[in-house]
Parts: sequence; C-alpha cells; structure tokens
Amino acid sequence: MDAPAGQESGPGIEVTIEAGVGMILLRNPAQRNALTRQMCREIAETAACLDAREDVDVLAVRGEGATFSAGVSIGELRQVILDDDGSTDHLTAADRALGRVRKPTIAVVQGHCMGGGWQLASACDFIVASQDASFGITPAKLGIIYPRAGVDRLVRLVGPATAKYVLMSARTFTASRAQDMGLVAEVLPAAEFEAGVQALFTDLRARSRFSMSTTKGLIDTAGDPATEPAVLASVWDRAWTEMAAGPDIDEGIAAFLERRDPDFGWRPGP
Repeated sequence: MDAPAGQESGPGIEVTIEAGVGMILLRNPAQRNALTRQMCREIAETAACLDAREDVDVLAVRGEGATFSAGVSIGELRQVILDDDGSTDHLTAADRALGRVRKPTIAVVQGHCMGGGWQLASACDFIVASQDASFGITPAKLGIIYPRAGVDRLVRLVGPATAKYVLMSARTFTASRAQDMGLVAEVLPAAEFEAGVQALFTDLRARSRFSMSTTKGLIDTAGDPATEPAVLASVWDRAWTEMAAGPDIDEGIAAFLERRDPDFGWRPGP
C-alpha cells in the first residue's frame, strides 16, 4: 500500500520514507504551512497508511521550510473545524488518526507552531523543537473555541490554570518556555537541530518495537479519564503476559550480557 503524496502544487502534504522514518511534510508555503481541510484529510489517511507499512518504524511530522505550521488556514477555518453542516472537525480527525498510530510519532518543530498546528503536533507522542521555535494557541484572537481534543490534551499536559492562561491570553511562547510548561519534550540548539533529530530517529529505530508500542498504549490508556481501573489492570496483565512470551526480553538480556547491540524480532500484528 503506497502512502498518498499530496499535491505537487498548492496546499498539501508530501510523504517520504527513508531509513525507516515515514515523514509527513506539511506544504502550504504561501500561508506558512497553514492547515487546509484537504491537508487534514490527507494527514488522516497517511497516518494509517504509514502505520501499516513494514518499512516504517517511526512516523514524523514537520513543516516545509522554516515553519512548522501557522495553524488552520483562516480562509478555510469554518470548513476545517465545522464543515458544511457544522458537525465535522477535520483537524480533530487528523489528530485522532495520529493518536491511533502504534509506532513512535514525533513532531519536528522549527519556526512557528501556532493554533491548530500545535494540536496536530501534540497529537504525536512528543514534540522536539528547535531553540528558535515559537508556540501559541490563539482561538481567543479569532472568537472560536479550540477543539475539544486539543483542550483536553492541553489540560492534561499543563494543568487547568496554565491551560486557561495559554488559551485566554493567546500569547506566543519561546521553545524554552513551552518546554517549561510541558508543551514540548525536548529543545535543541538551532545549529544542532537536524543532527539531533536524526540521532533521535536512530535511537528509536534501535529500540524494542514491543517496548515502545506497548508502553505507548499503556500510557495512553492510563491517561484517558474514561478508562476504568479494571480495564487498565486488564491491559497491564495482557501486556505483561505478552512480554513474557515474546522474543524481545530474551534478546535484550542476551545482548546486554554479550555486550552487543540487540536485534529485536517483535513486529506488530495487523
């Protein structure tokens, strides 16, 4: 199954697969990679496609050029978050598609990451930002409500008071300040950014896919307020059983004792 590659001209996305990394590139240079309805649809389709590919170990999202995304395209704001009948939120559909990916997902952020751009980035497992990046969530400037998926995630990350401050002030924050608040996982010096991102990809590709995929599922399940304790306990029990019966635990121990790099054999099922 081939990943959709977006449009050659005009707003769209570009998809590349290199050295086990499936990259979704946001392409709308005329509007600083602002998200259109079509781009959100392509992202949702592509995320599932890349997750299913055996030659993809890591999924990354970044913007073309020096900007991640200026948010949702103002000219298509209603179409993106409301659609024709006012019921469909295409940004949240893209958000959920990224959230369903079983492999590690990373948002690679340079330049501005604003509004809906942050929601898309935050749907990934974590954000890695250049020191010169900036962040802002600005629905209060537009007279709208930020989509629920974005608000709920923001509250989980920074707490209710800081979430109110970020949303109500609509201020822009440096990458370091965003990291202090919990919006960003890692900030890299601008001059070392590309090398640092590639080193992270290399590290992730060397890790146990079982460990990463299962840990990701456990954390997401525990972080869902709708998850009942009995369900979470059952998920943990199943994960522990799969670990004991799977190949990676023995390979990891053997590689450590033999002082070699492990060759983990576990692969996700269909």
